[in-house]
Formats: sequence, structure tokens, C-alpha cells
Amino acid sequence: MTPQELKSVLSSGLLSFPLTDFDAQGEFNPEGYVRRLEWLAPYGATALFAAGGTGEFFSLAADEYSSVIKTAVDTCAGSVPILAGVGGSTRQAIQYAQEAERLGAKGLLLLPHYLTEASQEGVAAHVEQVCKSVKIGVVVYNRNVCRLNASLLEQLAERCPNLIGYKDGLGDIELMVSIRRRLGDRFSYLGGLPTAEVYAAAYKALGVPVYSSAVFNFIPKTAMDFYHAIAKDDHATVGKIIDDFFLPYLDIRNRKAGYAVSIVKAGAKISGYDAGPVRAPLTDLLPDEYEKLAALIKAQGAQ
Repeated sequence: MTPQELKSVLSSGLLSFPLTDFDAQGEFNPEGYVRRLEWLAPYGATALFAAGGTGEFFSLAADEYSSVIKTAVDTCAGSVPILAGVGGSTRQAIQYAQEAERLGAKGLLLLPHYLTEASQEGVAAHVEQVCKSVKIGVVVYNRNVCRLNASLLEQLAERCPNLIGYKDGLGDIELMVSIRRRLGDRFSYLGGLPTAEVYAAAYKALGVPVYSSAVFNFIPKTAMDFYHAIAKDDHATVGKIIDDFFLPYLDIRNRKAGYAVSIVKAGAKISGYDAGPVRAPLTDLLPDEYEKLAALIKAQGAQ
């Protein structure tokens, strides 16, 4: 798949980040991961991001990362393209990027670099070096310490033909509008705020109709129903699912930092596809929170 072919794939449909399965001891569980991917694939996600944020990229050792990406690529070959999360320092990100390309990933999601603050020009140099280290398509994730503006993204687009996507995790509407208007069809644009469904209608109005769904990990039918309702401007269905599920879901998710991942792992367990515990520094849901989530999922019916 060429970068431009990947761009076309990412320009429509629902995207998602599979959880990374751990066993009771916190070790990568490839059998559980395969079972998860085989369960989710038929529901119709356009592409899956292996070892992304919801997949706890930040907690994986290098050898585990290779196992996760290889397992995802091998399991989903011929059914759904796999993009690999990459991040960390520039040299680390390049190593991950080249490993993912070697293992057959169709593209990369470039997560924000490590803790240190950096100038816009420094962040742009980081993105450019990662892009030029591989031939597959790259999607840059504007979030946290990665806050590229429209001018620098335009320069990167000129210098890096394989930079084919922009994912927004900032929620800065002015910045998003300026990027969308300036770059036009040069990029595929993805909504990437946590629990993206809540923002999906607003982002569609901005010219960003595609987003990545975390809840696809445990209520895939509902996630797809919601996406189709957004695509058809079915405001009644969108409003009902937001009221019945997403707003009470957010009430649980917002109780602690890091719950954006923890609540998805809890949901997967409730749905019969236990991905094991989250790794430190994240913490799992408390028992009463788990029970409230279970009631919400049960109300969504069979998936």
C-alpha cells in the first residue's frame, strides 16, 4: 500500500485502536490479542492502529512492541490495514518506525515526542526525520507537546511526501480550521480527542468527518451505528446514543487521569474480551465504577 493509497483509506470510515492484551502478570498476551483482532475485524473499521495510545504504546518495551505489531499485521493481513504507533525521542521513534515498516505495517501514527518542551521548529524537525526514515505513510498526532501550526505543517507536507495524515487531539478549533483551510486535500484529517464521538458532529462540520473510536473495543456495533448516524446527519440517533451512553460514560472516565485507557480495558472485560490490567502508571477502575460501566454496556444490548 502506497502512502497515497493509505491516505485514501483513512479519508472515510471508522478507525480504532485495539487494546494491547496483558495477562494477569502484566505480560503481553498474544493469544488474547489475536482473539480481540479477529472479533473486531468483521465490524468494518477502515483501519486499526496497533500499539497506539489506547494500546498503551507508552508502557511497551521494544521487544514487546515488535511482538504486538507482528501479531496485528499477521492476524489482519487481507482484512484491515494496520498502522503502528511510534513515539518517544526522535531516534527511538525512528527505530520503532523502521521496525514497524519491516514487520509489514501499512503506515504509522506518530505520537507526541517525550516529556521535554520544544519549539515548533524542533517538533517539525522531529516529524521530518521520522518521515524520511521510512517509505510508508505517516499520520502526525497534534496533541500535548506536539502543537504544529498550519505553516509548519505545510512546509512538512512539501518536504515529506509520505506525511499523508493529520490527527487532532488538541481541540483547538481555530487551529483546526486554519490547518484544514490551508492544507486542503493534502492530508487525510482525523479527529483524535479522547472519546471522539462526543466531538464527531462538530468536527464533521469543520471538514473532519473521520475519527478514531476507543469504545469500538467493547461495543463495536454501537460504535459503528453511531458513526453511520454521524455520516448520515441522523441527529436523533446521535443525540440518543450520546444521552444514553456517552455522557454517563464520560462521568466515569473523567474521575481520574488515565481513565481514558482504563475504562476501555474495563469495557473489554465486561464484554467478554478481557485484555488484562493496565500497566503503571495507569490504574484500573474501582469496583463501583466497573459496575456502573457494566450497566451502561448491558443497556446497549448484544454486540
